[in-house]
Amino acid sequence: MRDGKPAIIVTGSEGAIGSALCHALEGRFRVVRVDRDCKDCVAVDLTSDESVRRGLAEIKEQHGDRIASVLHLAAYFDLSGEPNPLYDAVNVDGTRRLLIALQGFDVEQFVYASTMLVHAPTRPGLPIAEDAPLEANWPYPQSKLKAEEAIREHHGRIPYVLLRIAGVYNDRCGSAFLAHQIRRIYERHLAAHLYAADPAIGQSFVHIEDVIDAFVRLVERRESLPAELPLLVGEPQGMSYEALQNRLAFLIHGETEWETRQVPELAAKAGAWLQHKAAMLVPDVIDQGEEPFIKPFMVEMADDHFEIDIGSSPDFVDTVVPQTARA
Repeated sequence: MRDGKPAIIVTGSEGAIGSALCHALEGRFRVVRVDRDCKDCVAVDLTSDESVRRGLAEIKEQHGDRIASVLHLAAYFDLSGEPNPLYDAVNVDGTRRLLIALQGFDVEQFVYASTMLVHAPTRPGLPIAEDAPLEANWPYPQSKLKAEEAIREHHGRIPYVLLRIAGVYNDRCGSAFLAHQIRRIYERHLAAHLYAADPAIGQSFVHIEDVIDAFVRLVERRESLPAELPLLVGEPQGMSYEALQNRLAFLIHGETEWETRQVPELAAKAGAWLQHKAAMLVPDVIDQGEEPFIKPFMVEMADDHFEIDIGSSPDFVDTVVPQTARA
């Protein structure tokens, strides 16, 4: 513990959550920023054994081998819904590489930024707890689930937390899905009145400040937490798609009711496919040259309901989960 402050490693330090987390930790901890391309941080490419080895050797030389916590946020993500080699290379193998390299350190805690989407979807009124079935349905959460398995296999003596985070938003939106929903309503687009599933379906969200608070609390309480801890973090009373539609319509247009009709999945999927094909053929006409946001895989997920139970671990949940997320 050089300079009297415990060292904290934050991977993905230049991302929206990573940069905010580093800011929240600085002062009380000696924050070691790690990212692939960055200034004033340790550059590490998680797809390379040599880069990981070199980066951690630099950290050991500068900060010693005692690490209070490793907060692993670095990950690959895209909105295509298609498989990509980077899901395995970064999210799965990168996590494995990092943990293997950390065996040469004295690490008090490893916190992995996972997602609630590793769980099987549920139905309204049946919230998901940490012991609920795991069943990721598309490449991104599938890679997160495989990364969790890699952590169980390679953590060695390092205690770990699998922080399964709900959909993150901030004061400027910060969520592509929410942003496009807001835009469709603002523009009174036809698609703003259609949904490819029961509008009673919805999902939990969480404000970025609550995510940061959860990470900080986990670090502060690292000595009293279980050695292996899966933990959901998010707002337990998630709004349904229809309730969110109505709320947005009121805030944007002052309208108290917004008609949202359920469209058969097959028709919605065909419409999304045709829109993408049309955009490829006449890109300057369809959506003013923008790639259509709604893709067929999103239609397939429209019926997935993610309502979470953040009170299922009474021994420690009140000291970890931010109270604003529990309101």
